[in-house]
Amino acid sequence: MSDISFLHHSEKCIQCHTCETACKSRRGSEHGVKLRRVYNVWHGGYPDISSSTVSVACLHCTEPACVKTCSAGAIRKRAEDGIVLVDHALCTGCRECGTVCPVGAPQFGGDGIMQKCDLCISDTLSGSSAPICVLVCPTQALELAQMSAEEKSEQ
Repeated sequence: MSDISFLHHSEKCIQCHTCETACKSRRGSEHGVKLRRVYNVWHGGYPDISSSTVSVACLHCTEPACVKTCSAGAIRKRAEDGIVLVDHALCTGCRECGTVCPVGAPQFGGDGIMQKCDLCISDTLSGSSAPICVLVCPTQALELAQMSAEEKSEQ
């Protein structure tokens, strides 16, 4: 069984933050809430220093710890495509999901309710070919792909 997931090609990323900005704009996220984040990561020590870029959003994990941790049952993984969704009406704002997520995907706004990347599911169901972050990337550093559990664990 394969799930839909993001692939980030760091060698193509130019750190323009267009994916991050488009996501924030599309979602109308309030200040401080970032469902996609771009980081510059430094490696090594002087004089052997290098850097790489990573664009991070919810990984839609094969075995999402957030789903297991959510005592309110507000987070679920869809069987048909592996997308991890939040039912905002059920979220109590306890923030337990944030303590177990390996990439800090759960974000909390002023209302205290969890938000996270849902692969722009409302857009893709209504005909868009991909989430806005993928569509606007000028270098095609982001893409959407069907991945098996083994492929996801290799990322």
